Amino acid sequence: MKKKLRIGIEVQRIFRAKKHGMEVVALELINEIQKLDQYNEYILYARNDVDDACVKEQANFKIRTLSSSSYPTWEQLALPKAVKKDNLDFLHSTCNTSALNLSVPLMLTLHDIIYLEKTDFKGTSYQNFGNLYRRFIVPKIVEKSKLIVTVSNFEKDVILNKLNLPEDKVKVIYNAVNPKFNVNYSKERLLDFKNVHRLPDEFILFLGNTAPKKNTLNVIKAYTEYRSVASEGLPLVILDYDRKLVEDTLKELGKEEFIENFIFPGYIPSDEMPLLYNCSSLFLYPSLRESFGLPILEAMACGVPVITSNTSSMPEIASNAAIFVNPFDHNEIKDAIVRFFADDNLRVEMKQLGLKRASDFTWKSAAEQLLSIYNSFII
Repeated sequence: MKKKLRIGIEVQRIFRAKKHGMEVVALELINEIQKLDQYNEYILYARNDVDDACVKEQANFKIRTLSSSSYPTWEQLALPKAVKKDNLDFLHSTCNTSALNLSVPLMLTLHDIIYLEKTDFKGTSYQNFGNLYRRFIVPKIVEKSKLIVTVSNFEKDVILNKLNLPEDKVKVIYNAVNPKFNVNYSKERLLDFKNVHRLPDEFILFLGNTAPKKNTLNVIKAYTEYRSVASEGLPLVILDYDRKLVEDTLKELGKEEFIENFIFPGYIPSDEMPLLYNCSSLFLYPSLRESFGLPILEAMACGVPVITSNTSSMPEIASNAAIFVNPFDHNEIKDAIVRFFADDNLRVEMKQLGLKRASDFTWKSAAEQLLSIYNSFII
């Protein structure tokens, strides 16, 4: 009989209300691991927060909620202290960073190393601090880690080259799509969702973000150019984004009159995101740099055609199922939008290709790959 492992999984912010990409990925994998593995023992390390019901304890899966005044002190002080008490075989830190002084071997999920490539301080103060912290911590943590997991072959190559690592130290496990992202929602439910959030019958969707890599400025430029040539075109819904920021950008562009074509529904809970995708006609994701690009697959799984970038991981993930653009050229983004709405056959083809591509990525498969790594981890 194989040895029963005692595995720690660290996801400091998994219980926060507004989960970001890394916490979503970790939550999906944990949910699948709980279904697949009742043999090994697990301890989840997280910070106290409001959404502590998103993961449940079970016979072989316990939760440690640790408190601290800040992200760094939680990670560097509270986490290693708890790990030492729990007599783990190893710790898996899932969100790019970990404690510098651990008493057990470390496995690290390194989603990306964008912050090592460039720090331009164009984000919020919180984002800037996070980038500086990762810039300091990540090279040291990578050196201490026994194994690195990342989310695409593109990012693996970047990590290997930037950090000068041997190839066998980095493994790839693709992210995946939750089954809730599908095309089976009733017309009545979608209509209710639109009414609650005051959304129009048809619209283009863009996930607003102040992070420079999300390319919001070029999306705004492209959209206003599109509306200049298509006066009856669709409105643009920008999610979780401040209207004032768009107003300021339009003023700088001398296009203040276009503000009425933008819609700002605010934050949409993750459980309602499938409804938002289903209600949209086109999803814009011309990011400047992604290690994976999960929203691409989520939109595709909801039958929504995608315009995305021809850079970094996005062609690897989208394959032949998206319209690709140079994200640095707002005119090319605009041309893709115009072409999409002018071609009925293209819209049908992109929907069908997207549904097929999204079906290739499941969290069960990702969790099976992760469990295989756990069970063969060299301690």
